[in-house]
Amino acid sequence: MTLEFLITSFIVVLLPGTGVLYTLAVGLGRGFRASIAAAAGCTLGIVPAAFASIIGLAAIFHTSALAFQFVKYLGVAYLLYMAWSILRDGGALDVQEDYKKQPQVRTAVNGALINVLNPKLSIFFLAFLPQFVEAGSAGATAQMILLAVTFMAMTFVVFVGYGAFAAAARTQIMNRPGMVTWMKRSFAGAFAFLSLRLALSDR
Repeated sequence: MTLEFLITSFIVVLLPGTGVLYTLAVGLGRGFRASIAAAAGCTLGIVPAAFASIIGLAAIFHTSALAFQFVKYLGVAYLLYMAWSILRDGGALDVQEDYKKQPQVRTAVNGALINVLNPKLSIFFLAFLPQFVEAGSAGATAQMILLAVTFMAMTFVVFVGYGAFAAAARTQIMNRPGMVTWMKRSFAGAFAFLSLRLALSDR
């Protein structure tokens, strides 16, 4: 494992995406403990993509347009569902003191599905991990597993940081209903935009 891999991975993880948006929304709406569940779910959602890239299944998305399109539109539908769930009463950003708590497992599952239903994540790993594996190495598979686990650990730590930041701002936001409404619309709009971008992507 090289310093270049660690730095590149850190930058990739820091970039705002669907997982970051979801963790922030949960942290703002339900607090720090719920954001940890969201971060864990988003991290676990990386496992299928990492596994697929390690054994070569992600190459299917390069060669099979039908497979890519099928998973892509499942992802688009789910992102639109997340946008709707944020806007509705009792959604992820319904910031209230007496909020009826959603089971942490469900929060984690929602986070995992965001990544599982994104075919571009598998393609990313297929293109990303091999760059940091020694060509012709007998232990290439073990190296890729180590890289994938490191990337996932980094994802979890960074996402927990995002969640902690959001949870810290929660108290201030609770006293400003207008800001809550604005944030709901902003997060829902962001998920809708990401769903549109995914829908328009070829590969």
